[in-house]
Parts: sequence; C-alpha cells; structure tokens
Amino acid sequence: MKIREILKERRTVSFEFFPPREADGVPTVVEVVKDLQRFAPDFVSVTYGAGGGTRAFTEEITMRLKSETRLEVMAHLTCVAQTRSEVHGVLERLQAAGIENVIALRGDRPAGDDSGGPGADEFAHATDLITHIQDNFDFGIAGACYPEGHTESESLETDIGYARMKQELGADFLITQLFYDNDYFFDFQERAAAAGITVPVIPGVLPILSTPQIRRFTSLCGATIPAELDEKLERYADDNRAVREIGIEHATRQAEELWAHGVPGIHFYVLNRRYSVSHILSNLDIGGHTAE
Repeated sequence: MKIREILKERRTVSFEFFPPREADGVPTVVEVVKDLQRFAPDFVSVTYGAGGGTRAFTEEITMRLKSETRLEVMAHLTCVAQTRSEVHGVLERLQAAGIENVIALRGDRPAGDDSGGPGADEFAHATDLITHIQDNFDFGIAGACYPEGHTESESLETDIGYARMKQELGADFLITQLFYDNDYFFDFQERAAAAGITVPVIPGVLPILSTPQIRRFTSLCGATIPAELDEKLERYADDNRAVREIGIEHATRQAEELWAHGVPGIHFYVLNRRYSVSHILSNLDIGGHTAE
C-alpha cells in the first residue's frame, strides 16, 4: 500500500532502522523490527547507511521485512556514489520484491572519497532521483526536509525551495531530519505553508542514547540541542543509563506536543534499539500505538 493512502486515512507512527556493517548482523535487525511490530507501526524504513556502504544489507532487510512481516516497508535510496544504471537496478529489484514506497535521498559520499562531487553518470541531487523514479516506476515517493536548514544550504529560503521542488516533482510526503526543539519544526511548518508546500510533513524524532553520540549526530546535521537539555546531558555524560532515561522523557514530551499540534505522523529514528521507543510509546496515547 502506498504510504500516501495511509496518510489519508489516519495519522501515522513509523520506525526507522539502519543496516548492520556485517552480514551476520542482518538477523538481529530483522528480529528487532519484528519485536516492535507489537506497536502496530504504520510503516517502517531501512536506511542506506553512511556513504551507501551497506546498501546490499539495506536491500536484504527491506525485502525480508516485506516477505516475512505484515509491515508496510519503505526503502531508502541514495543516489550518491552510484551510477544511474545502478540506481535503476535497485529500483527494479525493489519493485520485483513488492516494495511500494521509497524515500529518495542524495546521501553522503563515502569516507575517503575526494572526488569533489557527483560523476557524469550520477544523479546529482535528490530531486533528480525523484524525477527518475516518477518517470520510470510506480512507487510512492517520500523526500527529506530540514527544520533548521540543510548544512549545505545557502539560506532557509533556499532550503525550503528545495523542499517545495521535491513536492512539485512527485514527492507524496516529507520526513524531517531530527530536531530537539519543537519550535524549529513549527517554524518550518509556517515557512513551508507560505512556500506552497501542501504535502504532509512528518517530524522525525530521535531518542537520545548517550551524550557523546548525540553531540556527534547534531554536529554533523546542524541540529540544536536546547540549553536545558544540553545541561542535563552534560551532567550525566558518563552515565548512559541516565542519559537514555533523559532521552525517553524528552522524546515523550516532544511527541506529545507534536501530536497535540496535529502533525500527520511521527517518525521515530530508533537506532535498532527497542528499549527507548518501547517506553516512549508506552508513555503515549496516540492513535492506539501503545504497548500490548
């Protein structure tokens, strides 16, 4: 089922997973996803990993979830460091496996790649990939957006223009990058509406697991850690259990406020961990997505 059709029926809760670095880690990821089925997510997605280095495992997990579960599965597809024909081949395999939804992303170049940019036979931007999918396949298409602006964007106005372009080229909905201050998301909503973006925009929430990890993530993507939260993370920087509980509390409050403001769904970046998202959903009463 196309996710755009699900969004017409109800607000969604969804989970995002990432592939392991080695093949023997694939069953563990599949097991975690299957365990989290008890929360009845409306769809799940599997990332390509940094630089696309784990793309084969992404395909394997995506296809296994499609065949072994009742879940609606959305495949991540990045176009960086792949030729157009390679990208087309991935799309053909996903289509043959019955996958109906793809999130189209540019992605980051692999570590150590000093080529300086896309090759002549690569899609340069996510918008190019969306166009190719729209012209050649019948997938439901999602795109990414950035409440605080993409780190490479010249300005917030330029950034929102790219989000609008994704809609115009065929994206059915957008999912945001992580953020920890909901005001950035609400501001993005206003700017998106003013720019003519009418497709659903689903906020992405990442529960914090450790202080060093979240500092690294936010430094890479340009997300802001609110001062009060930052102080707590610093205070318990050497206590991952305490930080995990702080993360659960903060993500719960984020989700409650977002839900109260009528968002079309919430996309949880679960980092292949069941503990935090299980407790967050147990704390919430959103559309029946609570623990059994």
